[in-house]
Amino acid sequence: MLECLAKGWSPEQVAGRLKRENNKTVVSHETIHRFIYAELVRTKNYDWRLYLPRAKSRRGYRGRKGGSPASFIKARLPLSERPDEAADRATSGHWEADLMAFSKYRQSLLALHERHSRLILMARPQSKHADGIAALLHDLLQSMPDQMRRTLTFDNGTEFAQHYLLHDLGLKTFFCDPHSPWQKGGVENAIGRMRRFMPRKTDLENVSQQDLKTFVAAYNATPRKSLDFKTPAEVFLAQLLHFKCESISRRSPGRRK
Repeated sequence: MLECLAKGWSPEQVAGRLKRENNKTVVSHETIHRFIYAELVRTKNYDWRLYLPRAKSRRGYRGRKGGSPASFIKARLPLSERPDEAADRATSGHWEADLMAFSKYRQSLLALHERHSRLILMARPQSKHADGIAALLHDLLQSMPDQMRRTLTFDNGTEFAQHYLLHDLGLKTFFCDPHSPWQKGGVENAIGRMRRFMPRKTDLENVSQQDLKTFVAAYNATPRKSLDFKTPAEVFLAQLLHFKCESISRRSPGRRK
């Protein structure tokens, strides 16, 4: 149990995965929470809180500041025009993107989140210039099947101003309302979870490319309650295989003479 918590799994994910593997409830997430906080109080060792995804020393929500500046972006479409199928997460191929910022000036990571599977992809942009961000997103998405490239949602940051360069992939791009980052809550949540591996004070110069791959793989291999305690990687791979088989089945091989 502690080994899974140390990997970044939440108590609910640990309890849910154990139930899935044993076909019965082994331990409840509330019991795990109580155990962690009891040990924190008993030992006065605050390292126990590191077994929890957000590393809180006590339960409850923290207030946070947020907001995105109003901006004017060429060919910008508001979120209200995004297809309804993107909202309920039942259909794959709908993505959200954002930058994961760090304390050190100009350090950030590009995060790309698939709404159906909760899978996350991450890459290092050389800068926040819009052309470079668009090119990086293009590289991440171009190898996907057409069915996995339906929509992509951004906030109103100027780094996403050249979103229209992605339209040649068949993607439709949309933007949250000003000051409403919660409208792309999937990628916001994913970035919050990735903070366990890379807190805001992290110096990215000390994070190797292999480290980044390891952190992303750990996130994608963590079971999620919303996925019936399957992992994002399992759900995403199943969709890829489905579309691949579907594509092959449509082909009608010609007869050889």
